Amino acid sequence: MPELKRLHAGHAPAVLAFELANRAYFAASVSDRGDDFFDQFTDRYNASLAEQEAGICAFYVLVAEDGSVLGRFNLYNVEEHCAELGYRVAQHVSGRGVATATVRELCRLAVAEHGLRTLRAATARQNGASQRVLTKAGFVPVGPADPAHLGGNPGTWYERDLVLQPHT
Repeated sequence: MPELKRLHAGHAPAVLAFELANRAYFAASVSDRGDDFFDQFTDRYNASLAEQEAGICAFYVLVAEDGSVLGRFNLYNVEEHCAELGYRVAQHVSGRGVATATVRELCRLAVAEHGLRTLRAATARQNGASQRVLTKAGFVPVGPADPAHLGGNPGTWYERDLVLQPHT
């Protein structure tokens, strides 16, 4: 059974393998991270761990029984009981409810572990799969997202009130 775990230094090789294996798949629906992301992976990964330690962000990985990463689920810009949600799952598990179930679990953790009351997520208009995940996990559209926030793509902000919807 896959397990959602807080990101730590030991996850780095599995996270890099996940990103490399799914790069083309991700680029079909979200902006490609670019070669610099992979060239500077260690520095960026360590910076993420430092941000997490500082309480600015909270990063999670969905880990399979074999130790491979099936998905990344992140809380960004944590402040004033609110955060932005970002996530991506491996191609071989997409369409199976993995993202929806894990986003629901992260909503629970957002309250229990981070004291959050609201989560926001932006998704590009062409990313129907992400929109379905958010809707199934209790998020509602709240307005347009700045295309600069989505790699130049027009999109929509979704929001979930974790206090009013604690058990979705």
